[in-house]
Amino acid sequence: MEPSAQAGLSSASTELLQRTLEIWHAGGPSMYAIAGVAILMCAVGVNVLLALTFGDMRPRRDATVREWIESPESTDEGGLPALARAAATASDGAAVEPLFDEYASRWLEPLESQLRVMKVCVSAAPLLGLFGTVTGMLATFDALASGTGGEQTMGAIAKGIAEALITTEAGLAVALPGVFFHYFMAQRLEASVDFLGHVQSTCAEAMKASNRVEAA
Repeated sequence: MEPSAQAGLSSASTELLQRTLEIWHAGGPSMYAIAGVAILMCAVGVNVLLALTFGDMRPRRDATVREWIESPESTDEGGLPALARAAATASDGAAVEPLFDEYASRWLEPLESQLRVMKVCVSAAPLLGLFGTVTGMLATFDALASGTGGEQTMGAIAKGIAEALITTEAGLAVALPGVFFHYFMAQRLEASVDFLGHVQSTCAEAMKASNRVEAA
């Protein structure tokens, strides 16, 4: 990249940053609360996404589940493969369900709790924006009531209106992507729950087949 182009890009970035900071300060104290909610929502969502993408609960193919059940070496992986092998070789069918219930309680319930926190953040963001709208309008009315006209009064009115509009927009800007992100994560978690149920039913079938062979 040519030096002139680099200088132009740097100047544009600096100007954008300055403009962003100006808008941030114009939004008032509510912007800090909205930012905190946005950071918490993103942190929780990313943590759930990583757990469902790379963790033990990500859905696998039927062939993989069969390999867990039929290959004792798969128990070396621990987690769900070891659980599947233990459930498939259990002598009592009544012992299978508690094993999977315990596993779900250990791995799925924390993710469900985190999604509930994420949902609260999505709901709180526009409410915080509305709170900023109210405080901004109160500042505007106060300027109208106590002002004597002129440039100073108009500046105070403009500041209050800017705070009201910026916080409303910021709250919606956080909530709208959060709605879709939460829905996507909820679908991924539901797929993991279905996968766990599929593993449980496959293990139960394998255990019954093994018991029939032994009885014969």
